[in-house]
Amino acid sequence: MAIPTLDEPIKAPTFHVTSLNRRIKNSVATTAVIAAFGIALVPLGWVLFIVAERGWRAIISSTWWTRSLQGVLPEQFAGGVYHALYGTLMQAGIAALLAIPLGVMAAVFLVEYGGGRLARTTTFMVDVLAGVPSIVAALFIFSLWITTLGFPQSAFAVSLALVLLMLPVVVRSTEEMLKLVPNDLREASYALGIPKWKTIARIVVPTALPGIINGVLLSIARIIGETAPVLVLVGYARSINFDIFDGNMASLPLLIYTELINPQPAGQLRVWGAALTLILVVAVLILAAAAATRLLTRKR
Repeated sequence: MAIPTLDEPIKAPTFHVTSLNRRIKNSVATTAVIAAFGIALVPLGWVLFIVAERGWRAIISSTWWTRSLQGVLPEQFAGGVYHALYGTLMQAGIAALLAIPLGVMAAVFLVEYGGGRLARTTTFMVDVLAGVPSIVAALFIFSLWITTLGFPQSAFAVSLALVLLMLPVVVRSTEEMLKLVPNDLREASYALGIPKWKTIARIVVPTALPGIINGVLLSIARIIGETAPVLVLVGYARSINFDIFDGNMASLPLLIYTELINPQPAGQLRVWGAALTLILVVAVLILAAAAATRLLTRKR
């Protein structure tokens, strides 16, 4: 090997053009993503500001959370959304009680036992439900539950329509969480002689539980503001109704729709107050999903 001398020129370092191009492309892509995110936040922030600015006077009222609109005249600044808030939470809660077990079991079947014609049919039906508009789901429940079977319009009929809208979200979110569970855990359980059903119940589902809960709460937040089912399947009531199988029952979207035709300032204040209340309910659900995910993740 030749030993370099002092007379030999020092070679300049090689300039890596490829690395520079990658850094430039990465910077451009990062800037574009941040700019797109900022642009998307502008209308969202504007909507939240307008709703909060026009509805905060209603929600700070002493009767807003504890009274209904029974006996309140259209021009009176009185009453509250107690009846509508109860109806919204009741309808969404019943839908969740029906959709969560069905969705989780369907996702477990597709991930753990998937294969064959039944799995393909289930996947196809979930995809179809994911694209069904809310008005179509409401009309289907109206034609089946009310027209064909003869049941009256009620809050339970609304919950059935919400189940159709919630079910594909629960299935897809649960399915993705189950797929993230490492196969090593399953194989280790099988190696110990544990049956498959017990492996799923004791290992797979608990491991994916934080993500499943997050998806479930987000799906509830997605259906809680649906308007078409309540317009078709139940009537509006200005007082609270505890019977979910009969009679009219108010909800926040239905209250907003009903008060829109009220030209009085009190009616417009109730519209913006109910809209802000609905946003707060959705925000609480999203925060609960984040808190539940973080809490369960820390325990593991």
